[in-house]
Amino acid sequence: MGIYLPERAKYTMTPPVDERSLASLLQRVADGDRSVEEAVSELRDLPFEDIGSAKIDHHRELRTGQAEAVYAPGKTLEEVASAALALVRRARGAVFVTRASGEQFAAVRRAVPSATYDERSRLIVAKRAEPNGHPVGSVAVVTAGTSDLPVAEEAALTASALGCEVDRIHDVGVAGVHRVLDHRGRIEAAGCLIVVAGMEGALPSVVAGLTSRPVVAVPTSVGYGASFRGLAALLTMLASCAPGISVVNIDNGFGAAMVAHRILRSSGAGSGG
Repeated sequence: MGIYLPERAKYTMTPPVDERSLASLLQRVADGDRSVEEAVSELRDLPFEDIGSAKIDHHRELRTGQAEAVYAPGKTLEEVASAALALVRRARGAVFVTRASGEQFAAVRRAVPSATYDERSRLIVAKRAEPNGHPVGSVAVVTAGTSDLPVAEEAALTASALGCEVDRIHDVGVAGVHRVLDHRGRIEAAGCLIVVAGMEGALPSVVAGLTSRPVVAVPTSVGYGASFRGLAALLTMLASCAPGISVVNIDNGFGAAMVAHRILRSSGAGSGG
């Protein structure tokens, strides 16, 4: 069964909406290479584009340095694919579809053949960030247990597509704290750390006590009954006595990577993405 998508050729001529592209457009107008009318036509979808099922916030990349993402649950195949295509044709940075099914990925790939999918994290990378010659920085994704890997991979793949160098440090939970101590050099070498843990969620406190780097903590819904599907880990991370920790929502590896990317860009580690 096919789905309707707007003609792809219609979308290939629209420039991305980011600071660099807008500056270039304005310079062309100033130089006389573009008329005011042509510039207005190129900017017609700023700040958003109405594609019927959604209003795509193209201006977000200009405001925040990160393009809008598509949250897949609850959306039809056509809605997911159309939104992803609209973003890909305009964004210079990475474009993501999160929590997607295999069927939704197949629909996106028909519209955007270069899109990739990770079945474990259910993350679609519809477009990777275009390099601009400056490294963004490095992120270490530190994971307590193998059961936390779906969330950790969502974070790692997101950070990588945003232009970060990613170091994966897996299965180093506090039940065997010597395992994380064995990786202190790699932890300190990273510009930012994403620490993913379920159960009681103690790993971010341990890591933050070992390094001067900022730590983004991600509680997962992994654990037995009293973990309350990640609530126990979330409360532990929020109540941590170790300074330098920020906490995102339960299972939100994507959000953690977006935070890490902003930290690295703001710190001067790089201006890519």
